[in-house]
Amino acid sequence: MKIVIAGAGEVGSHLAKMFRADNNDVTVIDNDAVRLRHLGTYTDVEAIFGEPTSLSALKEAETGTSDLFIAVHPFSPQEVNLVAAMLARKLGAGKVIARISEEEMLSAENKQIFRDLGIELVFFPEKIAADEIVESLRSASGTEATEFGHGKLQLSMFRLEENSRFTDLKLSEIVALLSPEEMAQFRIIAVARQDKTIIPRFQTRFMLGDLVYILSTREGLETLGKYFGIGMVEIEKVMIVGGGEIGKMVARSLDEHCLVKIIEMDKERCVELSEALPEDVLIINGDGRNPDLLNEEGIREYDAFMAFTEGDEENILACVVAKKFGIRRTIAEVENIEYVRLAEEMGVDTVINKKLLTASRIFKFTLSGKARFVKYMSNIDAEVLEYTAAEGSAITRKPIKKLSLPEDVIIGGVVRGKEAIIAVGDTQIQPGDRVAVFALPEAVKTVDKFFK
Repeated sequence: MKIVIAGAGEVGSHLAKMFRADNNDVTVIDNDAVRLRHLGTYTDVEAIFGEPTSLSALKEAETGTSDLFIAVHPFSPQEVNLVAAMLARKLGAGKVIARISEEEMLSAENKQIFRDLGIELVFFPEKIAADEIVESLRSASGTEATEFGHGKLQLSMFRLEENSRFTDLKLSEIVALLSPEEMAQFRIIAVARQDKTIIPRFQTRFMLGDLVYILSTREGLETLGKYFGIGMVEIEKVMIVGGGEIGKMVARSLDEHCLVKIIEMDKERCVELSEALPEDVLIINGDGRNPDLLNEEGIREYDAFMAFTEGDEENILACVVAKKFGIRRTIAEVENIEYVRLAEEMGVDTVINKKLLTASRIFKFTLSGKARFVKYMSNIDAEVLEYTAAEGSAITRKPIKKLSLPEDVIIGGVVRGKEAIIAVGDTQIQPGDRVAVFALPEAVKTVDKFFK
């Protein structure tokens, strides 16, 4: 696939690296030579120096013959990306995507206007992150979670602690420990151990500190809590440190269901937040990294704590402090991918990275139209996908165990109408089923062919 990216900022560079690793033909346009040189130090792409809206630069990149054009130019008004995308469409690019920076642009009416202009997707990374955070809070297990089939299946992440009944057991021993009813409620999908992603086999031993990814039915969550020594967490009061766009959108989404308090250092931003948010959202001007202030603001009374300041280290440490105060659910925005694992090791329950979330949305455009969504998990080198099984597709022709799927692919579960099914070898996928798939990067394109 030929892909042209306008912008070598953090998001554009991450996308370029990801698509190039998948053997795509990638060209990046940027008007900053330093950004282009930096990109060239860690991935092999064609770099073109020029403005993202320059017709000569777009033509030099052969945009007109590209399968996918992505406008993500950094530190520019959103109009720059929109104009670049529209020019790419006029030149003949296949699919066109643009980054925006205003939430109002995401209204149904405005998105239709962009589609009429030939732009398939406009995305606002901060809104994607905010939606992910709100969705994760729906998980009563208090862990990072992804829903399938409107919540009928859920992929959750659990850390193996000393009080977990799975610690130091092989998968075969865990299976022997479970009743048939429990076996039908969940399936262990993957393990993150240090920098490795492990697809568990019967002889795989689960170790203290492992991050274990499990697909379960709604009924299975309580069972998992029992085995992992984790109680269910109901979120009623939320404290947010950092009143940027993510904090504002999360507060607005949670206001109807929770008591929300935002702590923001900038006085002018506090005024803006008080005007933009409902009256019952509490706005406090202060340094949310200060443990004394957190104590004064009654942090011990809150169910969840979130840190969305501009500093990764500050967000991680703030969540660690919140844990010391007894907060059961912490969420940190961490933009440096190298820090994601560190945050998990320090006890942060959910780590949000805009680049990974954005990449998931865009990667879907390189797959078949049967992929409903794609998500990169923050701690493992793998993708989680939801497909709709097409009539006559290879995935529907045989039971799972006879499909010759790659070893690095697991069909975790199926949503069929109102029924949620944990998949096993004898499961026969039917046309119209919504299928939860877990795959390592090198196997994604192969498994995609099974659903066409």
